[in-house]
Amino acid sequence: MASDSGMLTLIPLGGVGEIGKNMWVVGYNNDLVVLDCGAMFPEDEMLGVDLVIPDITYLMENAGRIRAIVLSHGHEDHIGALPYVLRHIRVPIYGTRLTLGLLEGKLEEHGLSKDAECHEIKAGDEITIGAMRLEFIHVNHSLADVVAVAIHTPVGTLLYATDFKFDYTPIDGKVTDLQKLARLGDEGVLCLLSDSTNAERPGYTFSERKVGETFMETFAKAEGRIIVATFASNIHRIQQVIDASVRFGRKVCVLGRSMVNTVSIAVRLGYLRIPDNLLIEVTDLDDYAPDRIVVITTGSQGEPMAALTRMAMAEHRLMEIMPGDTVIISASPIPGNERSIGRIINHLFKQGADVIYHAFSGVHVSGHASQEELKLMLSLVRPKYFVPVHGEYRMLVHHARLAESLGITSDRIFLLDVGDRLQMDANSCRRVAKVAAGAVMVDGLGVGDVGSVVLRDRQQLAKDGILVAVLVIDKETREILAGPEIVSRGFVYVREAELLLEEAKKLIKSALADGGDTFEDWFHIKNEVRETLADFFWEQIHRRPVILPVVLEV
Repeated sequence: MASDSGMLTLIPLGGVGEIGKNMWVVGYNNDLVVLDCGAMFPEDEMLGVDLVIPDITYLMENAGRIRAIVLSHGHEDHIGALPYVLRHIRVPIYGTRLTLGLLEGKLEEHGLSKDAECHEIKAGDEITIGAMRLEFIHVNHSLADVVAVAIHTPVGTLLYATDFKFDYTPIDGKVTDLQKLARLGDEGVLCLLSDSTNAERPGYTFSERKVGETFMETFAKAEGRIIVATFASNIHRIQQVIDASVRFGRKVCVLGRSMVNTVSIAVRLGYLRIPDNLLIEVTDLDDYAPDRIVVITTGSQGEPMAALTRMAMAEHRLMEIMPGDTVIISASPIPGNERSIGRIINHLFKQGADVIYHAFSGVHVSGHASQEELKLMLSLVRPKYFVPVHGEYRMLVHHARLAESLGITSDRIFLLDVGDRLQMDANSCRRVAKVAAGAVMVDGLGVGDVGSVVLRDRQQLAKDGILVAVLVIDKETREILAGPEIVSRGFVYVREAELLLEEAKKLIKSALADGGDTFEDWFHIKNEVRETLADFFWEQIHRRPVILPVVLEV
């Protein structure tokens, strides 16, 4: 492995070739800084998995070198893995006020809030960590208090600009610090890491204020209740719902645990302005006419347990969808969630709601830069080396092509995979040996105990079901004393497959009788039962159920 001495090292442990679990390791000599610590929604085939987080084997192996974890902002794909990482690695955490506020609730859930060493920073601050000086630069996104991070080292400056757009009319009035970005470009940026989410989208991303205008128009027309589903962390979007509610004399009810927690934190920290007596409890909804109610809820991604999902399925114990309701889904689907969202929208329509969900309807704008903004970032910073980040592989490729169109040659652009290791100094940049990296699945309280074998079994169970074959044998003679009995779930309906199962029982008896003394123990008997049934059912009905032989010796 190449030496780190005198080189700036860059390692993605997540966030390239995928949307989510953003985590980068930046190293110089013996000092490592971790940038972001995110989680990701599970893919459809990850049955039963709640969350996907980065593999932190490399961090655990180098725990003594890690000086800090630095957070760019408070979205789940940038802070969601922290409670799991902090169980193994305890280092100082740096983040803006809102970011740490959102993190605090997450750490409390996991019983880690007392042990976490959190330090608040703000845009414009500079801190020194080992041999690196970190500078924080305000950028716009779909969340307040977002920063890009410039890391100054003896060999050059690295700029980490994940999750940004150039919004010239932001809700909080704070525009991206273009002057500081230009200053960094004048001073010289060795390497730029830049957001690729919208690299396929031409033009510019609309201002967040566009959504506020649409809300005003929609609220003016709506005759019944208005239900707005959005990300709990989208404070600016929530503020615009609040403002429209005040304008049209509607009370506001907040539903969903994460939404309630976020609103509470944002109000406490001063990021949300809510007039007194505007908020009501869900139990008070019946006290007001439908045209005086707005509900802000979770569930914009079709999450199974979210409040909107339970309302759509008529499973929410305190609120149901009524004809005349206007449901606004103010979010774009995260890749992989389209089917779940579509199902929820169908159910909402079935219950008589008017659902507004199309991107072109104006109820959502992206928090990520489109092509012209990405070119502006590249033009301001003028990096020597460029690494597209935060996107699926095709997005990274499109971003790389944009960089080439601006004069950055292909030999200075690096498309990285999770675990790649890039080393650079003022005169060179090269890939060196990869590090251990990948995905760790969280299932309930289990972290990493669901691997490929478990997922494969779950997929097989979901596809072909399970079959249990029970028989009792004589310990000495190996004769079958009872059974075999076959119980199936999700495989075949027993009443319609009695002949098939009876034939299977005969085959088991015949196979064990033919085996004679070769079956020395129950292990060999179970294997014979499994193989016999697997071959039989594939031949008869082309299905491969999970087969569990149960052999009792007496």
